[in-house]
Amino acid sequence: MKHLKNFIEWQAFGVCAAIGEKMGIATARIRMWFIYISFLTFGSPIILYMVMAFWLNIKRYILAARRNPLRYL
Repeated sequence: MKHLKNFIEWQAFGVCAAIGEKMGIATARIRMWFIYISFLTFGSPIILYMVMAFWLNIKRYILAARRNPLRYL
């Protein structure tokens, strides 16, 4: 069950989990505040969330390309 929870957190909520790990804050608390701020500002943090999700995916692709030794052959 723990593997399923970790998979869902990194796939569906990867941005909040990444922020939580970097800042040392519980992921649940970051999600809660994100939801509150989204309601108060009529959803504008969703744009920021999408930009951060895009950046995390690009970062993963760049790091994967650097680690692949067969890419340069």
